[in-house]
Amino acid sequence: MKGRTFLTGILCILVVEIAAFILFSIGDMESTQDAVLVNEALKSVEADWNTIEEHEDRTGLDYTVLDMDGTVLYKTRASLSESINKAVIHRDTILDIQVDDFIVGKMIIYNGSEQIFRAWRGKMTVILVSGVLLQGVVCAIYLIYLNRVVIKPFQKLKGFAERIAGGNLDIPLEMDRQNLFGVFTESFDLMRSELKKARRAEAEANESKKELVAKLSHDIKTPVASIKAASEVGMALTDNERLRDNYAQIIRKADQINTLISNLFTATLEELRQLSVITEDMESREIRRMLENADYLRRAVLPDVPECILSADRLRLQQVFDNIFANAYKYAGTDVNAAVYREGGRLAVSIEDHGGGISAEELPLIKEKFRRGSNAKNIEGAGLGLYISDYFMKEMHGELAIENGTDGLKVTVVIPLSGHGGK
Repeated sequence: MKGRTFLTGILCILVVEIAAFILFSIGDMESTQDAVLVNEALKSVEADWNTIEEHEDRTGLDYTVLDMDGTVLYKTRASLSESINKAVIHRDTILDIQVDDFIVGKMIIYNGSEQIFRAWRGKMTVILVSGVLLQGVVCAIYLIYLNRVVIKPFQKLKGFAERIAGGNLDIPLEMDRQNLFGVFTESFDLMRSELKKARRAEAEANESKKELVAKLSHDIKTPVASIKAASEVGMALTDNERLRDNYAQIIRKADQINTLISNLFTATLEELRQLSVITEDMESREIRRMLENADYLRRAVLPDVPECILSADRLRLQQVFDNIFANAYKYAGTDVNAAVYREGGRLAVSIEDHGGGISAEELPLIKEKFRRGSNAKNIEGAGLGLYISDYFMKEMHGELAIENGTDGLKVTVVIPLSGHGGK
């Protein structure tokens, strides 16, 4: 409604300006002399010819009186034409003055067309300028109105949409039903409320799933530990070599199951933000003991470890080595070579199998969650070991590097020295 009023006002002003322009274009600027006054002025001059010096104008016209020689005898104004030539140029009216049937002089009646034109032009200029100014004022007022009822509400909607896209669903959108976006404002805020409810429900559902996985992972560990313990007792008591091999196989499978469950449980804890990595100073000679603990098949060649002080989490670092050795024996099924060396302010532990490695396309992706190499299609596993190990090393300000070595997959665990990046 307000927009229609504004357009109507602008249209009216434009019509007035066009009308003024048309009048200015077709208006007659020529002035016509009043024949009665001209005749009266001429007769009074002829009557006063002999005493022209004492002549007084009683008509209100502007004129000049010349004798036959062109001498000025009388003027009503000083700025009037003083010769016939100037009168012709100015388009004044020139009359003969007759006394006793003789032409004794000339009377030049001033042409006021120029003054009339100037006055007319001034009026039209005032009208046009006033119209333009009025248009400017109306436009300025309407722009202020648009800024208040359109631009500012739109900017609020834009900022609100950016907050929603950024995940901020707590701040409500201020509603103003008086502006053009009032209905949209209310709808957008309803959308925010529904999104917030949906996100909360999704978060609660995911949290429940994670808690269930964590609980099941923890509960499964108990019977697996019982199976392993019973197998170890049976293996210790029997003298039958075949039974001892069977018990050893059961123990290895129990260890594999326990590793998978630990990885699943650890990944769940990480997503629940319950997993902590606390670094402290430790001697590098502890690395060899960790490698021996991780090498459950005793098929690795373990090197000497340079003496230094490391910054690491012992528990998490042991889990990293356990995962690497478990992957090597599970997927490659070969002996393992290990190397330990200083690298600037860090200690690097490289563990390499002889299984031929994996394709170059898979290397950048192998540390992602649930990602397994193409050589693991028929082998049980969840694809969490390297993902969790990489997470642990990043938390310790270290690094887990994976590449294809000389004969197989080479995994390098880089541990920072004390004072070189540890927490």
